[in-house]
Amino acid sequence: MLILLPPSESKTGRRRGKPADPATWSFPELTETRTTVAKHLRRVSESPTATTDLGVTPGLAGEVANNLVLDTAPSAPAAEVYTGVLYDALGLATMDAAARRRANRWLVIVSALHGAVRPTDRITPYRLSMDVNLPGLGPVAAAWRPILDGPLAEAAGREVVVDCRSSTYAAAWTPRGDVADRWVQVRVPGASHMAKHTRGLVARHLCIAGERARTPERLAEIVGSAFDVGLTPPAKPGKPWILDALTRPELTQSDG
Repeated sequence: MLILLPPSESKTGRRRGKPADPATWSFPELTETRTTVAKHLRRVSESPTATTDLGVTPGLAGEVANNLVLDTAPSAPAAEVYTGVLYDALGLATMDAAARRRANRWLVIVSALHGAVRPTDRITPYRLSMDVNLPGLGPVAAAWRPILDGPLAEAAGREVVVDCRSSTYAAAWTPRGDVADRWVQVRVPGASHMAKHTRGLVARHLCIAGERARTPERLAEIVGSAFDVGLTPPAKPGKPWILDALTRPELTQSDG
């Protein structure tokens, strides 16, 4: 099973440790594009107009500065670097060993800088969003779109794609062919904060439950054991199934 997550805007680094080694990351097919994006990001980040070019406020200049030390800053597992509402709800560190092993296989974080990484891939904090038009490169999502299809389709195998990405990151990869027939977007009514929280809980529940799903209907049954769900078929071929999910009052992080 493939569970797609967005990165977080906030990222947490370490003060000590070895730098990242891209040769050890998942999806080595992405290496060339990773290098290209990083080169353009560094060039932009050195510019006096860096914050404007990257679409952030001047107060985030310190985060932009992280883009200049990607090769030397201490690295940490992606599951620790990405923080915030969704990742708090996911609670990877509080899962038992079996659930963590499944999470490390099933979870893939779609990244504007790295394309796609798994929770155990060691990365460093950076500042770049998928909706940025990066000078010298162009729209970041467009740069990744043709590159991500093969590796992510292979990662999905014959099972469902559980899409917990925001629309910004969904723009980087649209499943095609028979993979699209098993593509399920998790939709949460309400505010963005609640949507992130619930998507994190859904991903957590799937990793803890440990049941694989080959069809959207089976996925809805698994998620429905802990959430109130509704499943809507695709509006037309090539579009995703929609799984509406609402938390139940009794659901806690500890019970998945």
